[in-house]
Amino acid sequence: MSPLILKFFFILSIFLNSIIRSYYEKQNKFKEIEKNNKTTLEKILLFLVFLGMFFIPVVYVFGGARLGFSYLDYVLPFYLQVLGIILVFPGVWFFYRSHKDLGKNWSVSLEIRKEHNLIDFGIYKYIRHPMYSSIWIWVISQALLLNNYIAGLSGVICFGILYFLRIEKEEKMMIEQFGDEYENYKKRTKRLIPFII
Repeated sequence: MSPLILKFFFILSIFLNSIIRSYYEKQNKFKEIEKNNKTTLEKILLFLVFLGMFFIPVVYVFGGARLGFSYLDYVLPFYLQVLGIILVFPGVWFFYRSHKDLGKNWSVSLEIRKEHNLIDFGIYKYIRHPMYSSIWIWVISQALLLNNYIAGLSGVICFGILYFLRIEKEEKMMIEQFGDEYENYKKRTKRLIPFII
């Protein structure tokens, strides 16, 4: 498949997810933060994710060959490239749905907002971290659409580091905030994939 088509779908996913994220950032801009667990490590991890999921791939899409990225390209079978395109759509849907269901409880980092509620409806009825699910879909799609060891894999690596260093802290924060209510919620749901993981 043409690399231009694959790059188009990657840029489309960034565009759609950016619209979703900016809309909910504006809605939450003035909602008071009650507890802020944003450490220096958290800031570094968020910057790493920005590099891996946005900056590096966008530089590759718009100038990778001129910058010498192309010697690290790889070739995937056609069906995996098609899978990369298909994954864009559930990834964007999960991203939208998780923001919509969280509403004003959403935050980009480990924060508890004033009047924070435990959301256990919509997509959160089945999984506790659908936003992370959507981002895993996004970075897997990135690896399938941008067939380059740096641009394609930077999302999986950078987000993977953030996820594995953050997920336990986030669950602990929710237990501290909601106690038994969250413990019971954990028993009813899976972390990332409904009925499985």
